[in-house]
Amino acid sequence: MVSAELALAFPAVVLMLALALAGLTFAVDLVRCEDAARAGARAASRGDSGSVVRQIVDSRAPDGAELVVSSHDDSVLVQVKAPARTRMLSMLPRAMGSAEARWEPGAAP
Repeated sequence: MVSAELALAFPAVVLMLALALAGLTFAVDLVRCEDAARAGARAASRGDSGSVVRQIVDSRAPDGAELVVSSHDDSVLVQVKAPARTRMLSMLPRAMGSAEARWEPGAAP
């Protein structure tokens, strides 16, 4: 009797565990994108070259992340977007982080 109930409950438990792990992976990617954008904005606001900003962002962002740097009169905006790591996460929006920093004195374009 107990084995039949376990056989019915086991797939549901495995599915819930898989969904929880997929959600945790998505949350980690969100935090990593935000951290990478913040570090990239700091580097760009100091006047570092685009390759240095890219290297800093790549060291913190998830694999395959896209980087967009936008310069404004008084600040620089850095956006980092990461693709989903698993097929289960493809239904969620892409992990994205953005940060804006004011230009350091003497670093504005």
